[in-house]
Amino acid sequence: MGEAFEIMKWPFMACLLLPGILVYFGLHIVRREIIFVDLALAQVAALGICMALLLGHDAHDWQTTVWSAGFTLVGAAGLTLTRPSGRRVPQEALIGIVYVVAAAGALLLLSRSPHGNEELRRTLVGEVLLVRPGEVLRMFILFVLVGAIHVIFRRQFLLLSFDTDLGRSQGLRFWLWDFLFYVTFGIVVTSFVRMGGVLLVFSYLIIPAVCANLLVTSLSARLAVGWTVAIFSGVAGLYGSYRLDLPTGAAIVWALGLTLLLAGAGRGIGFVIRR
Repeated sequence: MGEAFEIMKWPFMACLLLPGILVYFGLHIVRREIIFVDLALAQVAALGICMALLLGHDAHDWQTTVWSAGFTLVGAAGLTLTRPSGRRVPQEALIGIVYVVAAAGALLLLSRSPHGNEELRRTLVGEVLLVRPGEVLRMFILFVLVGAIHVIFRRQFLLLSFDTDLGRSQGLRFWLWDFLFYVTFGIVVTSFVRMGGVLLVFSYLIIPAVCANLLVTSLSARLAVGWTVAIFSGVAGLYGSYRLDLPTGAAIVWALGLTLLLAGAGRGIGFVIRR
């Protein structure tokens, strides 16, 4: 029992502490109907990691973080420039193109690596079970700083996603706040994708937010429901992966998916809290 506790302690802490900021961003993403932007940015971040690995850096080297962050910043700038403003091409189509091109780029880079298949698997499903204490602490501090930015400028960010007409009437500089949103979002994605992989990042961002939108109406209630879903599913998936000897990231994604089914069933029988 003691050995099991030591193995699962830090992955458990990661599942408790880290998804909170992802749920918040997920509510923005679902509201703005750019569902695959997180998947695209996560894949762009993974492309930066693949570039660093090809150049001979380890996944935990600071150079890998720099490459991943640099690619993510470029992706954030590109997404800012594609914000809808009467264009004939939907932003979601451009986001899909970014994802496909980044994924193909990762395949091309990893094809030159002798461990390409293993590295590709790592970028998709991550290695939550091998997370280090220092990594959890650094990511938690980083996420607190990003959260502080969004608390300080919450009015601008809420107008950006939840009331664009009011923001436009108040002269909100959408391009500036859009870029800051994508930069902070990209920082979070870059950090989490190294630990959890692309699939887990996408699931933590979207599934709790969708569950919250199905069951409650106010933003504060959606945050509470989203956090509950993320924590419960993360811990359940982690426990299931340990007991059944399954890949941890994939198990958490399945736990999130099953929770979504329960939320959908609750909505189907009329269980909605209007507050």
